[in-house]
Amino acid sequence: MATAVVGSKGASFSPADVYGVSRGLSKLAIDPAALEKLSQRKNQSPKPVFDATVVQGSILTFEESRAALAVLLNKFVVSECSVRPVIPLLIQQSLDLAAGFETIDFGSSQAFVASLCRLNEKIFDEIGVTGEEIGVIESSCAASIAICAILDCCASALVRVSDAVAALSSEAVRVDVDLFDLAVSGDGFSIKDETDVAADMKVFLSGSKLAGKVDSGPFSEIPAVHGSLREAVRLLHGRTRVELNASVKGKKAMGSGIHGKEKAFVASVLPLAMAIQSMSEASYGRAELVIASVVTEDLRSKVGDLFQKECRCIDALKNDFNSSTTASSNFVLVLHQVYDLLVKFREILAWEAALALFAIEVDESVEKPAVVPLESSKSEKKSEKKKKKTLGKGTSIVRQLLKERLSLEADASLENVMNLVRVAHDLAGSFDPKDSELDTLIRKLKEIVESNGGRRLPKIPKGTRDFGKEQMAIREHAFSVIVGVFKKHGAVALDTPVFELRETLMGKYGEDSKLIYDLADQGGELCSLRYDLTVPFARYLAMNNISALKRYQIAKVYRRDNPSKGRYREFYQCDFDIAGQYELMEPDFEVVRVLTELLNELSIGDYEIKLNHRKLLDGMLEICGIPSEKFRTVCSSIDKLDKQTFEHVKKELVEDKGLTSEIAERIGAFVKKRGPPLEILSELTSEGSQFLGNSEAVVALDELKILFTALDKSKCLNKVVFDLSLARGLDYYTGVIFEAVFKGTTQVGSIAAGGRYDSLVGMFSGKVVPAVGVSLGIERVFTIMEQLEKDQNQVIRATETQVLVAILGKDLTLAAELVSELWDAKIKAEFGLTKRVMNHITRAKQSGIPWMVIVGESELQQGVVKLKNIEASEEEVVRRDKIIEELQRRLGIN
Repeated sequence: MATAVVGSKGASFSPADVYGVSRGLSKLAIDPAALEKLSQRKNQSPKPVFDATVVQGSILTFEESRAALAVLLNKFVVSECSVRPVIPLLIQQSLDLAAGFETIDFGSSQAFVASLCRLNEKIFDEIGVTGEEIGVIESSCAASIAICAILDCCASALVRVSDAVAALSSEAVRVDVDLFDLAVSGDGFSIKDETDVAADMKVFLSGSKLAGKVDSGPFSEIPAVHGSLREAVRLLHGRTRVELNASVKGKKAMGSGIHGKEKAFVASVLPLAMAIQSMSEASYGRAELVIASVVTEDLRSKVGDLFQKECRCIDALKNDFNSSTTASSNFVLVLHQVYDLLVKFREILAWEAALALFAIEVDESVEKPAVVPLESSKSEKKSEKKKKKTLGKGTSIVRQLLKERLSLEADASLENVMNLVRVAHDLAGSFDPKDSELDTLIRKLKEIVESNGGRRLPKIPKGTRDFGKEQMAIREHAFSVIVGVFKKHGAVALDTPVFELRETLMGKYGEDSKLIYDLADQGGELCSLRYDLTVPFARYLAMNNISALKRYQIAKVYRRDNPSKGRYREFYQCDFDIAGQYELMEPDFEVVRVLTELLNELSIGDYEIKLNHRKLLDGMLEICGIPSEKFRTVCSSIDKLDKQTFEHVKKELVEDKGLTSEIAERIGAFVKKRGPPLEILSELTSEGSQFLGNSEAVVALDELKILFTALDKSKCLNKVVFDLSLARGLDYYTGVIFEAVFKGTTQVGSIAAGGRYDSLVGMFSGKVVPAVGVSLGIERVFTIMEQLEKDQNQVIRATETQVLVAILGKDLTLAAELVSELWDAKIKAEFGLTKRVMNHITRAKQSGIPWMVIVGESELQQGVVKLKNIEASEEEVVRRDKIIEELQRRLGIN
């Protein structure tokens, strides 16, 4: 028998240890060093302490009582209180007994010690209990932790077993394996546990010849339902492991103070109860479909009647579930009822497994691995294989593993209906951790999944994406448009490292600095992935002493953000910046004009550019009575108004930022102003306006008047909205700020933003280099463009191939000669080698290639080729030496 030792330095107590003690599978011992440490403490003398507190509920079951004793013994040993060795030793002696555990009273600390003394034939008055020992007993929540540990151990064992049984049922019913094709989304809109279950199911069923078209509910919901069990088990395991090993610090009785911890246990267990309920219903439903898959009607009827008669726990399980979710005031009762739920689920799962084994055994179309007699001829084997369908590589092993766990007599058979009850009973027992071979089964199931790791779909990190050929075609088109606009305005290209010194980035982004990705120290320099392209640009200007530059940069940036729809951790930015001394608002006008050109030429649909001025915003805050040191943090709250109501923002300003409700209301009156730029500007500069009394605001209004007039003359002011709620939370903005928002049906939020940052370069060099720029959120623009393509049912060409050279045969030298002539003539061409002309035509149509040059034996002999127009489905014969000239003419190539 194994021995678990408590109190060992660096060791931890596990749910498996508790379960082993509860079932009598292992003994519990106290580390001598820990016992010696208890003996050396200065202990209180036992005093008569009236203790009427009922902590746990009184009597537990045999197994629960042993488990609670194990937990309590560990708590005494790791306690920081001054406790005597006598009670831990008394608990250890009790665990060595064979019976009587149902008599231990966990209702109160004194009742507990008294019942423990009676069990060991000790006199309570001689042992007694001190105040600190009462504190340990009450603070330990031993019964709750014990049941949670048992639950954790039993539920964890069923995670992989239930997946394997579901896979076996899928084979029996001929389930469509495509049900388990769950893609992993980079924007956080996929659930890891669900995709992991789906991937495991694919591995179990890999190589199956039984896959069919069945996609019934109990099978289609396997990823979601089994994933919820994984999540619930992980939640319970995390809390149980911590609580098992947490030391007790309380030095006096806690009374009702432990109820908060008890509620936390229930909160951890109730998701498991819901998961078990869902798993049970799904398993029962799959079992019924397995029965329905039995071909012989008489056999199907007998099995169905037997299942309905013997597997009656599904109705009781529903009642237990309702009880467990409504009896939350009795914490131990709730935990006990959830354990009962788990036991019933185990029985249903065992029945599902038994029925799946039975259905496969009686299915004559399924090949069952067996020893082939030596006298059998190869031809007989071959013909047999043609007739039979094979199980998946994983499920064939699962079938063998489950059969090995059955204790049927040698002459008994799985095909016998009456053996099903015995088979289900044996499997239920083998799914219980008390079965010493369960660990072996789970290990082998894990090996099945991991040994087929090459067949598991690999994943990418959350917040990242792959782009296929059609998506890349859209991106390359967009990039070409964007670069064209930038170059039209005289910008030059610039590239900077993907990571910067951490000190370069910190302090530039306000509250968003927490989103910077830090890298491990690889050589004495603390580095971080770049958050945007603006700060590296400013660093470049300062480092190279450049006082004027108009540049563009298209590159990836990284943010340690929570992925959501249209929000990624790795994404492209397209930046256009003008740095240097210019006439007032000259570069500001050009940058806003560039933004309108970009969005117009990308043809994404309607948009608006919200615009404000940082000095006007600061003036507004000053007018409202906000101290200057709070300007930036208040701005970061105001900047959320595009996503939240003012009431939410007001609550943040008052509760988190320390403003009074009156000041928050004053801010609200200002930030609600938005509309046509010249109209709002006229209102803000009219007589009596509060802004006219603020010097910063007056400067901003004068600059905005110049900007709006220039934009009006440039015929792009109609796209601009003057919005006083726009704040742009980044710390480095000093003047005009703006943000472009898409107004179409695709919800993507902001698609571009920018502004003036006159002080950023000076942060690095001390030299003032004014600058203004715009950053296009190209990922969101791509999302819009992709949706437009789908809405318009447009076929996206992934290649620009103009001609497909179709060789009707396998003559590579001929293909090499002809296609090389096309390539040398700057014609975009591909080639193919196959005798089937339709294969060439299909390839051309699928790739959108407009022309084909066809060469077969007859064309080769006659010195000609066939030139085919795919769209018009017309062919004509062209002399071999004239084909390049003819193609150049038709393609417009000079």
